Amino acid sequence: MVTLAGVVATKPENVRTNTGLTVTNFRLASSQRRFDRATSTWVEGDTNWYTVNAYRWMANNVANSLEIGNHVVLTGRLRVRNWTSGDKRGTAIEVDVDSIGHDLAFGVSHFTRLKAAVPADQLGAPSAEDGPEPDPLSSESQGPASDVWSTPGVEGDPADDSGRSVTESSDESTSRDKVPF
Repeated sequence: MVTLAGVVATKPENVRTNTGLTVTNFRLASSQRRFDRATSTWVEGDTNWYTVNAYRWMANNVANSLEIGNHVVLTGRLRVRNWTSGDKRGTAIEVDVDSIGHDLAFGVSHFTRLKAAVPADQLGAPSAEDGPEPDPLSSESQGPASDVWSTPGVEGDPADDSGRSVTESSDESTSRDKVPF
């Protein structure tokens, strides 16, 4: 398992294989900075390049969430393989992503939770009338019964971990929220 931070260097490409597997890949540029005491400045180190692969539902989320120039942090399985093409040889370094997101040290992000599709074994055998598998990115609601990712609570009055309604405010939270960054 490896954890990397870097910049999305190429447009995430979303493809579907012949077997129906959805894959999104892009190139990640990861540079290391170090402090040079002699000049009292930060110096950019060498850039390492990785091909990042995301599969299935995560592939769709990556393709719809990331663009060139985004700073990201990811974890995944590292694969190193040697390749030969004619008289050229090289090494390809790939990461099969388990988790990925924007690096909040460089900006803000807005998260939207997607509703999970109902597992096929709960629906029974698919018929020709059922159509293709639903797209989790579509705006059509699947209803609260199939939203396995939702947080339990009273609808319309979300509560934080203390049980206090998120819509309530106190002097402490109001003053804390007004601190400029």
